[in-house]
Amino acid sequence: MHATRLNAADGLVATAVGLFALIEELTGGTELAERPVPALWVAGGIATAILVLFRRVAPIWTMAVYTVVSGAVFVLTLEDAAAWQWLTELVFLFTVLSQARLRSGQALFGVAATVVFVATMGLTYGGAEFAEYAIAAGMSAIAGGAGVGVRRYQVLARRAEQRTDAVVARSEQLVREAVAEEQARLARELHDIVASSVSMMVMQAGGLRRRLPAELGPERDALTQIEATGRGAVEELQRMLHLLRGPAPDSRLPQPGLARVGDLVDQSRTAGLDVTVEVTGDPRPLPAGLDLSAYRIVQEALTNTLKHAGPTRVTVTIDHGPGELRLDVTDDGPRDGFRPAPHVPGGHGLIGMRERAALFHGSLDAGPAKSGFTVRAVLPLK
Repeated sequence: MHATRLNAADGLVATAVGLFALIEELTGGTELAERPVPALWVAGGIATAILVLFRRVAPIWTMAVYTVVSGAVFVLTLEDAAAWQWLTELVFLFTVLSQARLRSGQALFGVAATVVFVATMGLTYGGAEFAEYAIAAGMSAIAGGAGVGVRRYQVLARRAEQRTDAVVARSEQLVREAVAEEQARLARELHDIVASSVSMMVMQAGGLRRRLPAELGPERDALTQIEATGRGAVEELQRMLHLLRGPAPDSRLPQPGLARVGDLVDQSRTAGLDVTVEVTGDPRPLPAGLDLSAYRIVQEALTNTLKHAGPTRVTVTIDHGPGELRLDVTDDGPRDGFRPAPHVPGGHGLIGMRERAALFHGSLDAGPAKSGFTVRAVLPLK
């Protein structure tokens, strides 16, 4: 049970109880016998109204004070109990049971206090009859049942509000996840398509520049500028991707697969790579998502080779094993005179490849091999 603050309804109930007590005591309504000292009973009605005002703030204490004082008055004076006294006790019973759990000690106290009130009130009538106690029990049941019903409604209302808050919070979370997923998809595709394509263009410009004769100085300078501008664009794109990147799965929209590795090889050869493709095992149709990831891994590995090793020899091995697809991209390292592109912190190449492999419970290893570099991916097939 928890205490609450006063509100306008508390004031109205307290005012109604006070007016009822004053009217009954001053007019002798409800066949009330004349009081020896009416002023004391009027003061008692006002004090009772004050207790009623704070009944929700401290339900146990206000009911305890009222019941104990009323019982003492009944036993010591044997004066007739007024209707306002009995109805006030019912108000306290209603209040306690509207705030306490039905099987709690507070609820038990409310019922026990009402029983004590009825028993001592019966003394003022020289021993009430069974029918009068039955009526009192029925009125108590109505007041207590109303209190239990109010508490049940409040509990259900709080639960409904909590469920509503949970649904709203979940909806907001789903929206955030959807936004993050879309950002991740855009980041991956920007990196895999735009960054890879620009890198390929830069390498092609570099390959052409190295093949031009020395007397074509302006043309070589123009190609050098194209290379520098392209690398700067890729670096800037990678910085922007930090704002979009998130741990979301790839889109399942139609995308290229391993069947188009030949196009990657042609582009790489134009840029100066000497690419050899070896396909082993028994090729078979792959799931669209896995096929896309395998293609992107090969694409990124070739792009990284162009960026960091330049025109060199590369071997791409695609092994269709009985239970897994193995991809191996190995280069011979930079040739004499090539200056590799500077490392950009936070690049998404290896991260993206590892995430694509992990998406299908696979693995990806990348590191030096002999004089060059190797990217090896293993994608389980179900």
